[in-house]
Amino acid sequence: MRVRAALVAAGVLLMGYAVVGGSADPDLKSAGVLLFLAGVLAGHDLVWMAALLAVGAAVARFVPRRHRPVTRAAAISAAALTVVATPLVLGFGRRPDNPSVLPLPYGRNLAVVLLVVAGATLAACLAADLRRRSTAGRGRGRSTAGRKRSERPGGGGPPAAGG
Repeated sequence: MRVRAALVAAGVLLMGYAVVGGSADPDLKSAGVLLFLAGVLAGHDLVWMAALLAVGAAVARFVPRRHRPVTRAAAISAAALTVVATPLVLGFGRRPDNPSVLPLPYGRNLAVVLLVVAGATLAACLAADLRRRSTAGRGRGRSTAGRKRSERPGGGGPPAAGG
C-alpha cells in the first residue's frame, strides 16, 4: 500500500510539474493541448484497452490456464513493440535525399524481435509443462498397495496398533 501511495504522489508531482511548465510557455495553445489529451484518452480507452481486453478474452478461451500469464505478457509486449515500431516500419520521416535518415530495415528487425518474443514465450510454456510433469510424478498417485488398510480410501477400520 505504501508503494502505491508513493507512486501516486510521484505521478501527481510530475503532472503538476508538467502543468506549471506548460502554462509558463508563452506559445502554448491550450485548445491544442486539450485536443491532444482528449485524443490520447480516446485512443487509449477506446482502441488500446478494447484490443487488450479482446486479446485477453481470446487467451482465456484458447490457452491452457498454466500458460495464460506468460501468453498475456507476450501479447502485451508484442503489441507495444509493434505500436512503437510502426512509424519506423512505414518510413515516416524518411527522406529520399538523405539515406542516413532511418537507414535500417525496420520491418525485418521488428519481425526478428517478435520472433524472439514468440520463442521466449514458447520456451517458458515448455518449461512450465516440464515442471508440471516432473512434480506430477513425485508424491502424487501413490498406489494403495503399500498403504495400511486404514489409510486406503474407503478402507475404514481402526488404525493398526503401533502405527
